[in-house]
Amino acid sequence: MEKIIDEKLQGNTLVIEPKAENKRKLFIESYGCAMNFSDSEIVASILEKEGFNTTQNLEDADLVLVNTCSIRDKAEQTVRKRLQKYNAVKRINPKMKVGVLGCMAERLKSKFLEEEKIVDLVVGPDAYKDLPNLINEVEEGRNAVNVLLSKDETYGDISPLRLQSNGVSALVSITRGCDNMCTFCVVPFTRGRERSRDPQSIMEEVNDLASKGFKEITLLGQNVDSYLWYGGGLKKDFKNASEIEKATATNFATLLKIVAEAHPKLRIRFSTSNPQDMTMDVVDMMVKYPNICKHIHLPVQSGSNAVLERMNRLHTREEYFTLIDNIRKRIPDCTISQDMIAGFCGETEEDHQDTLSLMEYVKYDFGYMYSYSERPGTLGAKKFEDDVPEDIKQRRLAEIVKLQRGHSLLRTQSFIGKTVEVLIERESKKSDQQWSGRTTYNAVAVFDKENYKIGEFVNVEITDCTSGTLLGKPVGYSIHN
Repeated sequence: MEKIIDEKLQGNTLVIEPKAENKRKLFIESYGCAMNFSDSEIVASILEKEGFNTTQNLEDADLVLVNTCSIRDKAEQTVRKRLQKYNAVKRINPKMKVGVLGCMAERLKSKFLEEEKIVDLVVGPDAYKDLPNLINEVEEGRNAVNVLLSKDETYGDISPLRLQSNGVSALVSITRGCDNMCTFCVVPFTRGRERSRDPQSIMEEVNDLASKGFKEITLLGQNVDSYLWYGGGLKKDFKNASEIEKATATNFATLLKIVAEAHPKLRIRFSTSNPQDMTMDVVDMMVKYPNICKHIHLPVQSGSNAVLERMNRLHTREEYFTLIDNIRKRIPDCTISQDMIAGFCGETEEDHQDTLSLMEYVKYDFGYMYSYSERPGTLGAKKFEDDVPEDIKQRRLAEIVKLQRGHSLLRTQSFIGKTVEVLIERESKKSDQQWSGRTTYNAVAVFDKENYKIGEFVNVEITDCTSGTLLGKPVGYSIHN
């Protein structure tokens, strides 16, 4: 996979402050989407109550968990390599137990116990509350599996542990699962049907984060625009809800309004949106409330109507253009990012040119670009032949990436000479004399530290840029501190 903003498929070791009374050590790694990182915080919270502190040292761990991604074969191969590393450590520390969590666990189930002899437990995304029982099974010498999908589990009653947090930004999960059934995607099969979390529990989590000094949250879901709370249950069953349930239901636009009004100085992001589900009332909330960030991640996957139909995306390129136009009429400087797949089943050269022309129309600020990787069990694998040769996939992907890099540079250059508000998140990777943070537009900005601190909002005059980073000088504090 090629990426313009390189934060999507990074493995990350997660740690929190230890509790003195906890005697066992947990080592947990996450791969894949932001939802996996959010889930790892839920898992750490559950296991903290079972006597586990997290550790950065694999060799010290009593329990090793890897939270996995099945979106592409490469992601799964990365996990298998990590399991080999765990195996080497387990030879030294045979008491160490190893578990696989998440989408890969759900997809492969008991095959993990058979193929990867290192694995002791396999736990799907809806079964994390069963971890204490599964760990007991393993400690008694039995392998343990729970990959049952749930119709109502949202983990709304679990207070996540903010693992390796910078104390500035946090993820808040609002939905689980997905009903869209895109033919290339394994998520509906690994994470189940779509259900939303009680807005009261969401607000309790947001209030807690605000009280602890966090400055930014991301409302998270496979498809946040489909958020719909009507008292509980699957979204697909909303049609059977009572009249009072329908009349008092909370949709995503209303949830944004509730959060934005409750904490006007808290930055609010959301991800991920789906073109067929995004409505203008959400964009209107972005206009109305300045603390809702002016960035939308709006995956399109292809610019060809024929490919979109095979992908079961349920929108056309023309409808996507209309959506983009309506967003930019309301928020002219809104940044928009994409997911794009090169070489999906049956993609012709004309289809590929349609993708390039769509990118030329939108001129995305950044994106995540992939060559198609057939996933077993998906509708695409069952219905279509993966018939685009690998060399053609890679050539088309390279053309998409090159075009995106040009557009990304064009977009960052548009900020030169402007002053933007930046929330300081961390030290710059390239210099310990500079801070790195993000604008409301989700652009990364780097500038000299001076006397500013992590977690502060700073006005930065942009003087230069690369295709992925704004470079500037601080000119004072923002009014939002």
